[in-house]
Amino acid sequence: MAIRAILWDVDDTLFDYTGADRAGALRHLAEEGLLDAYPSPEAALERWREVMEEQFALFLAGELEFHEHRRGRARGFLGNAGLSDAEADAWFNRYVVHYEAAWCLFPDVLPALDALRDGYRHGVLSNSSTRNQDRKLRRLGIRDRFEVLVCADDIGCAKPDPGAFRAACAALGLPPHEVVYVGDQLTTDALGALDAGLAGVWLDRLGREAPDGILCIRGLDELRQALVSHPSQNTQ
Repeated sequence: MAIRAILWDVDDTLFDYTGADRAGALRHLAEEGLLDAYPSPEAALERWREVMEEQFALFLAGELEFHEHRRGRARGFLGNAGLSDAEADAWFNRYVVHYEAAWCLFPDVLPALDALRDGYRHGVLSNSSTRNQDRKLRRLGIRDRFEVLVCADDIGCAKPDPGAFRAACAALGLPPHEVVYVGDQLTTDALGALDAGLAGVWLDRLGREAPDGILCIRGLDELRQALVSHPSQNTQ
């Protein structure tokens, strides 16, 4: 059967999360007077990312709600477990102001969505929260491009769990083999999709070597041709 729908990852696929997070964190830490505690801005960012990954993993495991993981990030980075919820929220929200000021789509996103408007249905599957991603996509002006938005907090599992991909396919009303998933993470996105019965496309903007058998593109301008050339499109 031919590919009938595209499921999209959001962060670092459509939305430049890494760029926005970097810009927002540096501005936030500078205004909080915290950069001087590190030998370099890069060292501060490394610690920022370590804490984020620790706390986001707890969110994905269902041990924390989304806002609780943000509080954990504040407490973890500051090394202050006694920070009250209100204090943690206020500190993290000051970062969010700078982070959101840097929000932007990658330049190839709108052209790709326009090129793929006819012939494919579109949806989003994200490991973030529904509220967060819905707001983000609306702010970026592309929420109406997607029929469905499926997120980990609503379905009780996260990529690369096959159940996450199958839940998104079910939301579209399509079997997995008629859906392709596009994301920037090899294991979480491309391989996870393949394990769930979808076609998987690894969007690797960094030009790394792709494992054998993995459909890899370097930019979204390559996606339409990759789908046209996909074996499933030639199956009668």
